[in-house]
Amino acid sequence: MKTQRMFPGIILLGFGLYFLLQQYHLILFEGFFNWPTVLCIIGAAFLGEAYGGKQAHAILPGVILFGTGLHFHLVGSLAFWPNHIGVLLLIVAIGFLLQASKTKSSLSQGVLLLIIAIITVYYDQLISLFGLSETTLANSASYWPFLVMGLGIYILFIKKK
Repeated sequence: MKTQRMFPGIILLGFGLYFLLQQYHLILFEGFFNWPTVLCIIGAAFLGEAYGGKQAHAILPGVILFGTGLHFHLVGSLAFWPNHIGVLLLIVAIGFLLQASKTKSSLSQGVLLLIIAIITVYYDQLISLFGLSETTLANSASYWPFLVMGLGIYILFIKKK
């Protein structure tokens, strides 16, 4: 079967190329021979399995692994790239949304994570945009973890399909 060859084939090809470049000291960019590149290779294998092998369940781990590896490469390379936990939430949200486009499920989780990611990444800009003071939000910001945990409990135990 073609789908059984996609993941291991991409893994072997990716790591073979990685080790070949390392052996001949060919550096594509600063920090290439580091753990984020390994995450990108594994993520690319999952994405190849997802799209080439038509295994939609592999989209989410592929996006998370590839996106996380890419994020850590870009944080060290691009001055404008945000080094914020919200970017990792954004990567997971993108994974859910891409998976939802293929499976017609997980859309609500993707949208919810996207909203949380946008709020966390652009928190300071949103405060100034709405003209809110930091002290007003400081009191309400202490309740955010409880809101997020409550949504998780709702999704796990209360929401019925």
